[in-house]
Amino acid sequence: MNITPLVWIITIAVTIAFFVYEFYAHVRKPHEPTIGESARWSAFYIGLALLFGVGIGVVSGWTYGGEYFAGYLTEKALSIDNLFVFLLVMTGFAVPKIYQQKVLMIGIVIALILRGIFIAVGAALIENFSWVFYLFGALLLVLAYRQAFAHGESDPANGRFMGFVRRILPVTDEYHEDRLTVRKDGRRFVTPMLLTIIAIGFVDLIFAVDSIPAIYGLTEEAYIVFTANAFALMGLRQLYFLIGGLLERLVYLAQGLAVILAFIGVKLVLHAMHVNELPFINGGEPMLWAPEIPIWFSLLFIGATIGVATAASLIKTRRDRPAVAASETTAASSDALRD
Repeated sequence: MNITPLVWIITIAVTIAFFVYEFYAHVRKPHEPTIGESARWSAFYIGLALLFGVGIGVVSGWTYGGEYFAGYLTEKALSIDNLFVFLLVMTGFAVPKIYQQKVLMIGIVIALILRGIFIAVGAALIENFSWVFYLFGALLLVLAYRQAFAHGESDPANGRFMGFVRRILPVTDEYHEDRLTVRKDGRRFVTPMLLTIIAIGFVDLIFAVDSIPAIYGLTEEAYIVFTANAFALMGLRQLYFLIGGLLERLVYLAQGLAVILAFIGVKLVLHAMHVNELPFINGGEPMLWAPEIPIWFSLLFIGATIGVATAASLIKTRRDRPAVAASETTAASSDALRD
C-alpha cells in the first residue's frame, strides 16, 4: 500500500478538522444532547467509516479493504468498552450531565493522540524487528485474560493513580461550571472536572496498550491502523449518549473482547513463527508450516464474536429483569413494614 506524505497530511488535517468542528458546533456550549441528535451524528460517522473502507477496497484492493474493516470493527468494539469505563469515571466523579460532552471530547482527543504515538512506535518496531510480533502476541494473550477475568473490578475514580493525584493537587469539593481550576481565598485549586479529565487520560493510555497491538495483528499498514482508529473514535461522544443505558446491559462485552484479543494474539504468534528470525527459536529459521490466518476469516470471526456477545448480553439482561424487579419490590415491602 503506497501512501504518500501528501495523503498522510491530508488525512491528518481532515481528522483534526472534524474534531475542531465537533468542539465548536456541539461541545463548546454545555448541554445534554438529545437522542435524535446523537442518533443522526452516530449514523453519519459510522456511514462515513464504512464509505472510507469501500474507498480503500476500490483504490488499493480488497485485501487492504478487508484489513481496514477488521481493524475498524475491533477498534470500535474496544472503544465501546472504553465508553463503559468513561461512564464509571464520570459516575465516580459525579460529573453533571451538561458537562459530560466536554469531558468525553477531551478524552477522545487524548485517546487519538496517544494512539497516534503508539501507531508510530509500533510501525517502527515492526519495520525493524520482526520478533516484535511475538511480544505483541504475548501481550494480547495477557490482556485477553485480564479482560475476561478482571474487568470492572476496580473503580478508576478512586484507584491508586487518582489517590496519588489528589495528594499532589489541592482539589475543591464542588464543580465550578466546566472550569478546570478556580481561585479561592487567594489560592489556586483544581476542580473535580480536571481530575475527571486526568482519570480519563490515564484510562486512554491503558486502552491504547490494548488497542494498537490488536490492530497490528490484523494489518501492518500504519495508514490503515491510523484511519481505523480515527473513525472508531469519531462519533464516540454521540454514541455514549445514544447507548448510555445499553452499556450497562452489555454484560458479556468484556468476554467477547477477550475472545477477540486472544484470537488476534494467536494470529500474531503464528505470524511471528512464520517469519521467525530469532536465533534461539528453530535455529533462526522461519517456521513455514505455521498457518497464516487470512483476513477474511479474521473479519468474519471478529464480526461473529461481537454479534454473539451482544445478543447473549441482551438475552441475559432481559431474563434477569423480572428477578431484579421482584427483588426490588420485596426490599421496598420490607422497608415499608419496618416503618
